[in-house]
Amino acid sequence: MRNNILPGLLLCAAVTAAAIGLERIEAALFGRAWLESLVLAIVLGTALRTTVQLSPRWDAGIHFSAKTLLELAVLLLGASVSAGAILANGWTLLAGIAGVVLLAIACSYAIGRLGGLPSKLAILIACGNSICGNSAIAAVAPVIDADGEDVAASISFTAVLGVIVVLTLPLMMPLLSLSAMQYGVFAGLTVYAVPQVLAATSAVSLTSAHIGTLVKLVRVLMLGPVVLLLSLFGPRSERQRPQLSHLLPWFIVGFLTLMALRSFDLLPQALLAPTHIAANALTVMSMAALGLGVDASSVLRAGGRVTMVVVLSLLALSAISLGLIHFLHIA
Repeated sequence: MRNNILPGLLLCAAVTAAAIGLERIEAALFGRAWLESLVLAIVLGTALRTTVQLSPRWDAGIHFSAKTLLELAVLLLGASVSAGAILANGWTLLAGIAGVVLLAIACSYAIGRLGGLPSKLAILIACGNSICGNSAIAAVAPVIDADGEDVAASISFTAVLGVIVVLTLPLMMPLLSLSAMQYGVFAGLTVYAVPQVLAATSAVSLTSAHIGTLVKLVRVLMLGPVVLLLSLFGPRSERQRPQLSHLLPWFIVGFLTLMALRSFDLLPQALLAPTHIAANALTVMSMAALGLGVDASSVLRAGGRVTMVVVLSLLALSAISLGLIHFLHIA
């Protein structure tokens, strides 16, 4: 019998309602919401998970919300995005994104090896940081025969640091004097997961959210070539064919399909507003689930050496991303 997802769904809905309520209180007290409901949902969820011992009965619904609802939100976002937004910057941006991914993997792997990490753990961290967090780790692990401890250490950091990046990245926009377009590109190049790009950009501007998601999708599509190369040349004695679902997840296919329909004006105008509202609502709820799935104390159990490597790799990725933005003169 399948686990009942209802308790976890209701818990995520309760955290979501609390986040929305706090956002409205902020707006009433200060004239604007300094922390959007997307961010508040992550903070509240993480605080609850870290301070309260949740029983396993909540896990199924939390996992469903953090994964399936989150992926559905990304799919629906495709209806509000036109391919012209990214193509307006030319094919040089697409080539630049691919270059950033490959350079970041090389830099992160070098940092891992210099930090004394085993080769396979260094590869997992490099691919997780440079492409798409847990999804990249899940795709790469069987290809290089990574053991469970290495996978667990890698995933624990992408979970915790993913939340930290989402919370702190908007603060970098004024510090780095980034425009909405530049910030969207920066977020798309540095945030781990596609849905987390929404949390990091939606509170800034619609332009940032759109370009950030598109840049991130191009980055995710690099997983296919990277996994293929590792399956051919990586540290593995018996090669395994990469699974298609790891190379191109269903929600990315759906996003690209809706984006194509929107780009060619094939979607009814009456559907656009409801689809956008549904995508936003699902995103907030999935961010609550994301927070509920992260125990901040887990970062302390993964070890100082891994912590150092992951943080330095993320800083290297950020520097490379800013370099691309300035090199391409993105306004």
